[in-house]
Order: sequence, then structure tokens, then C-alpha cells
Amino acid sequence: MQVGVFTVGSDAPGLNAVIRAVVRTATLRYQADVCGIGDGFSGLLQPPAFWALSPADVRGLSRRGGTILGCNRDNPFDIGGRDRSDEVLETIRWLGLDGVICIGGEGSLVIAHRLAEKGVPLVAIPKTVENDTAGTAVTFGYSTAVDLAVSAIDMLQTTSEVDHRVMYLEVIGRRAGWIALNSALAGGADVALVPEIPYRVEHVAATVEARRAAGKRNTIVVVAEGARAEGEAAGEVAEGAAERVAAAVAELTPEISYRVSALGHLQRGGDPNAHDRFLAARFGAAAVRAVVEGRFGQLVGVRAGQTELVPLGEVVERVRVLEPEGPALWTARSLGLNFGDGVVASG
Repeated sequence: MQVGVFTVGSDAPGLNAVIRAVVRTATLRYQADVCGIGDGFSGLLQPPAFWALSPADVRGLSRRGGTILGCNRDNPFDIGGRDRSDEVLETIRWLGLDGVICIGGEGSLVIAHRLAEKGVPLVAIPKTVENDTAGTAVTFGYSTAVDLAVSAIDMLQTTSEVDHRVMYLEVIGRRAGWIALNSALAGGADVALVPEIPYRVEHVAATVEARRAAGKRNTIVVVAEGARAEGEAAGEVAEGAAERVAAAVAELTPEISYRVSALGHLQRGGDPNAHDRFLAARFGAAAVRAVVEGRFGQLVGVRAGQTELVPLGEVVERVRVLEPEGPALWTARSLGLNFGDGVVASG
């Protein structure tokens, strides 16, 4: 049996760990050969980019960030205005691949689904630090991104206490606020602004003023990049969410100094933490098993602690967001975390 594996889209901590798991599971458990495909879907176009992968080739990869296979965002259905998706099928046949494993995020999964419908024997693994892929309760890279954000909050806590400032930290999360919520909760922040809950500047300013009046020397506000004020539609928010919030709050609290930090692509890079290494191993092994069993057109996910396969058609173009009445937000509000909407914890 021959199994192909490739990575698509942007970086996420744990990509190399998934590749390692795929290679070791395929070769050690199923005595299959693995073909690494370079630079995403482009590696399956003609001329293809590929090479054999053995356990020796992936030794030590679980702890390394990045991907040895490379990534890009090319769409085989639209390369320079041409549909070259037939070449993907031709390349797979030419290489003798019994199945391919696609490790990719939102847009990549849409392309993977279209290829699967076209007849490509494909299994997908979700890749996004935002943790917003439908069909799985968690994605690899997310835990590492939260760790980084919490570390940043810890450092901002000390410097803001010294300078008596409001500190705004912008984190990844254009459509869902998982990183903002959980880093704010773990880091002891005071306000978290997330895409799912439109905020009012007046409520954020009131929190800042109330803390100052109570003698508290600092305020930490975590802002998801997709956070939006009341009246702004989802997806219409421009760049610099934290800067916009900070400037608007400053107009209402001119006597209080503030600073803004944005983590940006720092959250997508670096070595994966232990949780993401373990999760990547589960995803990689489960994907190989799905290929061996011929269960194509599926996404590997984790739900209720169990690894499951979910049809790609059920998850593409869907977003897993924070539920307003869900346990995550209930916990955060119970601990006094403010979301800029004027709601306070009650029985």
C-alpha cells in the first residue's frame, strides 16, 4: 500500500508531529509506504513534487515547528484561471497512491472536499490554531497558541501594574473567540472581546473606570482580531481591532494611559507543546487507519474525547464558535470576566 501526505495553507504548531505520526503508523503498523508531497496541492500537479518518507526521515519531528513538506495556498481548481484538478487524479494514479492525507485549514478543506467528490481517495486532518473547525472539539496548534497568549498576559500584568495602565492584547480569532476567551481566563485578564459577542465601548470603559475607582492598578483587555462593536456585522471588522477599541476607550477615559500589543503570526509559529504533539499523533494515526480501511472523503476529529471520522460535506464552510449560553462562557462570566456587553454574572 502507498499513502501520500501533504500540508496546505499557513503554519500551525504540530504539522511536523502529524507527518511523523502518519509515517510511523503507516510503516510500522500497516507495512505501507509513505510518499511525502511538497508544497500543498501544487505537489500533486504536473510535474509533481514528491519523495519517499521513512521513520528515519521523521525522527525527532514531533518537537519541531513548521513542516518539512512545505505549504502554499494554490487551488488546483483555479491555477492562473485554469482548472487543473484532473491532474491531481492523474498524479495520484501515476504515483500508485492508494490514498492521500491532506492536513489543512478552512479553505483547504473546501478544496479537499471538492477533490474527494471528484474521486480523489482523500482523508483530511484539520489544521487551525483558531480552533474553529466544525466536526472536531479541538485542533492541533490551538493549545500552543493559547500558551503563548497566556505568557504574554502574564508579562503584561506585571508591567501594567508598574505603570498603572490599561493593556490591550490582540490575539488570533477572526471568526471565533476561543483563543481570546481561554487565554483571558487562564491569564486572569479583566475583559475579553470576542467575535461572537458584540461589545459597547462604554461598557469596556466602565470596567476600566470601576477598577481604577476600586484602587486596582491595571486592567488587561484581550481582543480577538475579529471582535466587533454593536452594529458591526460579523466579518466586516477592519484590521487593528485592539487599536480601535483602545482608542475609543481612551476618549472616554483620557486620564488613563494605555498600550496595545498584537501577537499576530507569533501564534502560528514555534514548537508545539505537549498537548498538541499528542493530539497531532492521534490525528495522524487515525488518518492512516481511515486510508487503510478505504474511508475516504472524511475529516479526522475529536469529539467527547474520542477520535472520529466526520464526512467532509458536513463540516466545510461551517465555523465552530463560542455558544452564548455554553459552558465556556458560563464559566468565564462566573469568574467575573467581562465581555463588553454589560452582562454580569448572576445566579
